[in-house]
Amino acid sequence: MRSRIRQAAIISAGALLLVGCGGSKESGVTGGRGGGPKGPITVGFVVVQQGSAPIVQDLPARVSAFQTSEVRPQVSGVILRRLFREGSVVQQGQTLYQIDPSVYNAQAAQAKANLQAARAQAEAARTLASRYKPLVQQQAISKQDYTNAVAQARQADASVAQNNASVRSAQINLRFTRVPAPITGRISLSNVTEGALVTANQTDALATITRLDPVFVDIQESAADLLTLRQSLAQGGATPTTAQVRIKLPDGSYYAYTGSVEFSQVIVDQTTGTVTIRARFPNPQSLLLPGMFVSARFAQAIDTSAFLVPQSAVTRDPKGNATLWVVGPGNRAVQRVIVAERTQGTYWVVTQGLAPGEKVITQGTANLRDGAEIKPVPASSPQRVKAPPAGAGAGGVPAGSRRSG
Repeated sequence: MRSRIRQAAIISAGALLLVGCGGSKESGVTGGRGGGPKGPITVGFVVVQQGSAPIVQDLPARVSAFQTSEVRPQVSGVILRRLFREGSVVQQGQTLYQIDPSVYNAQAAQAKANLQAARAQAEAARTLASRYKPLVQQQAISKQDYTNAVAQARQADASVAQNNASVRSAQINLRFTRVPAPITGRISLSNVTEGALVTANQTDALATITRLDPVFVDIQESAADLLTLRQSLAQGGATPTTAQVRIKLPDGSYYAYTGSVEFSQVIVDQTTGTVTIRARFPNPQSLLLPGMFVSARFAQAIDTSAFLVPQSAVTRDPKGNATLWVVGPGNRAVQRVIVAERTQGTYWVVTQGLAPGEKVITQGTANLRDGAEIKPVPASSPQRVKAPPAGAGAGGVPAGSRRSG
């Protein structure tokens, strides 16, 4: 019983000793008032310099075909055969439809017969004129008879030329009974069937051919943005660049190929207030289809006076203004309002509010106040932990102090 009482007394004394030591340690850190640590706040900074940043824009766009051709008949007749498979790729010059050629064969034969008759008449007229020539010199016939013979020979030659043209016209019409493909591309559904009557001046196309490789992408840019860009180029704040365009497909993925800008329209659309910029894209798999809406991303110019600031350094105030902290005179924190309208990778592109060589705070900004004293160090600097003094126990407390309490 006595041994148990002694053990309880020893345990109580040890607990009181530990409580006393713990209170002494806490009062030493807080200064006895329960406040936080005193002294300047350590912050990490980066030094910013002016550099070049592309002016990247995301604009709405629409795919249009590189070439589109409506197949129309150039002669009238009945369709005998359709010589293509709907939806297939046809080659330029390939015969698509066969129109009944019987009428045009007869016209061509008649034109050839008329030509032969005209040649015979011309030969007779030239022979008569040649015979009259020595006779008129001998005054055996009148000059008027010779003049008439020469005129008839010339008229006969003209008739030969006319009939020759008629033969060529008849041959052309006969050739047009085979309706060819004007371009290479993918053909649509046929609007006529075999046995249908078609005319040379009909308004409805027989079919439509669309070339899908390459394709055009028409990008819509507002006239105000284009004016701002041109003013920036004129003032020297930006330099032009060869625009390589990337497009985002309706499913959110990026198209595998990049395109290049072909030209920009010089007329503003009165209904939308936009200017059309046309880019050309390869389309070997026919993934881009005419009429498809996409989003185009490209750089029209390079801003030569921009600052690239890590995104972690920039925040937004309640009004939406971009702000950051810089190291001010006397190692004081200064809050700065900047203009940062776009990002580039992991950086904000700052166009106003900074000067070359300023130190922008990127680490330790959570508890900063404007004008607060700080201890700036380069961002991401490793923190050096000093070893405890010799003879110290756990936590750097001398071993003897634990015994003394």
